[in-house]
Amino acid sequence: MQATRQSILKILKERGQATVEQMSDELSLTPVTIRHHLDILRGEGLVQAPKVQRRQSPGRPQHVYSLTEQATNYFPKNYVAFADLTLQELRERVSTDEMDSIVRGVARRMAANAPEPLPGEPMPERLTRVVDFLNRQGYVARWETNDQGFLLHTANCPYQGLTDHHAAPCIMDTALLTELLGSQPLRISWMSAGDDTCTYLVKNSV
Repeated sequence: MQATRQSILKILKERGQATVEQMSDELSLTPVTIRHHLDILRGEGLVQAPKVQRRQSPGRPQHVYSLTEQATNYFPKNYVAFADLTLQELRERVSTDEMDSIVRGVARRMAANAPEPLPGEPMPERLTRVVDFLNRQGYVARWETNDQGFLLHTANCPYQGLTDHHAAPCIMDTALLTELLGSQPLRISWMSAGDDTCTYLVKNSV
């Protein structure tokens, strides 16, 4: 993103809201320039439409700008570190069986957000529905036929950064697919082992 617009987002993040004049003073730019960048940021859905704020002293009302919810994506997040420490703490506090139960519970909760399969749904249709769901979660998934059934490929690991130190995300993935497919697939390649994809063999049992 262009540097001036990044600075505007930073000011609005720090202050909560600001006027064109305040941003103009802080960035040493003309109000016309600030408004130009605000219009672009509004067009990108990152800044809300200005709201009228009455002055405490005599004078014309001011327009204040603030960020949209979408703008939070432009600021650093530390989800991986939080998840890493949480998994470390769990491993020290619970047994292997309890950890496995927790991970499978997470998989069931994730699967509960997927569309319900139709009665007697053929496996190709189910796989298409599952792939659509996985892609919404960031997996970059696809499926193809195989002489033993079907191959389900995922080319992106949403938990990259965790899988180097924790088995839980990979266990959860297999449990999630089992919930979604109605039977446990066989993993035949694994990104954590250096493969290009995580690939699962799915038997046509539906």
